[in-house]
Amino acid sequence: MPPERLENLYDEHAAGLFRYARSILANEQAAKDVLQEVFVKVARSGMPEVESEKAWLYRLAHNGAVDQLRRSSTRRDYDRARREEAGTLPPGNPVCDPDRAEMGRQLEAAVARLPLEQQSVVRLRLWQELTFQEIAAVQGIPLNTAASRYRYAVATLRDQLKPLYEELK
Repeated sequence: MPPERLENLYDEHAAGLFRYARSILANEQAAKDVLQEVFVKVARSGMPEVESEKAWLYRLAHNGAVDQLRRSSTRRDYDRARREEAGTLPPGNPVCDPDRAEMGRQLEAAVARLPLEQQSVVRLRLWQELTFQEIAAVQGIPLNTAASRYRYAVATLRDQLKPLYEELK
């Protein structure tokens, strides 16, 4: 693969891939490692003929992040880091006022309580703005499964955040 092609892929997708991996791993260094693994693989193997380069790269990042979680040192740190970071805002969510900041903290905490499969779909859909078709490709699941995981997650989030929303109204 020509170096300029790799550089363009990196410039277009690295920030989003890093945020996605970090949202799964709750560990900045582990997310950096996943990002490096993704682009080393692309540099060595090249970009295959795929329908969506973005979805393919996110799938590599997803698989790398899940592999990291399976490793014992990251798994031990996962729960502790999740608890420590539960009060942070999602990436790219500006703090406009205290109510919005509180809603962001509550949303992040509620998303962190979802099953990993639902968390992943929500983060890909809302924060990375992937389509359900791209999410299905990233996770290697049927399109309907991606959509239903999102639907269940949104219903759960709505129930969990309704009291806060009513209070802030």
